[in-house]
Amino acid sequence: MSSIPVYRWRLAPDGLATRRQLRAQGLRPGGQDVVAQVERLRRRRGPLVAYLYSIEHAKPVRPMTPAKWAALAKANAARRSCPECLRDAGYVIPASLGVCGPCAYSEEQRAA
Repeated sequence: MSSIPVYRWRLAPDGLATRRQLRAQGLRPGGQDVVAQVERLRRRRGPLVAYLYSIEHAKPVRPMTPAKWAALAKANAARRSCPECLRDAGYVIPASLGVCGPCAYSEEQRAA
């Protein structure tokens, strides 16, 4: 098993980037293996680790197809729909409540 080079935070050589940095440039790793990693030391916990990929071997991000856009819109609509009153809340329903605000606090409003 070959080990990969480890660099300190902000000291990685040019030509390497994290997934987020690649995405900001409109690129993706494209199946390539991790080339190196960057570690940022922390006081009370283990180091933060970010994997680096070669920008030279990165591929362009695949464009969204109409089917993907439709699936994303459907998923977002499901996250806004209240399972109790079946209405669109107009915002993403918090997982902690599981229902829209009026349904979650309807008993408190009736008591007041």
